[in-house]
Amino acid sequence: MGSRDPSDSLVVCEVDPELKEKLRKFRFRKETDNAAIIMKVDKDRQMVVLEEEFQVFEIRTTDDLTEAWLQEKLAFFR
Repeated sequence: MGSRDPSDSLVVCEVDPELKEKLRKFRFRKETDNAAIIMKVDKDRQMVVLEEEFQVFEIRTTDDLTEAWLQEKLAFFR
């Protein structure tokens, strides 16, 4: 029995040039708030592309952190 080389099924994806530029700007941005970039693999194009970008959420005091506020913000991710 011959063993299959695992690299036979390995597919190397390119990163979308627009995403590369967005990541570069994201990395060197001046803001200190939280933010996120979500990437996905587009299998058809064999490319890593932007899925979603979030400016993450600001809370000034712990009084602002209510269940209603949290549900409103989490609905953003659905």
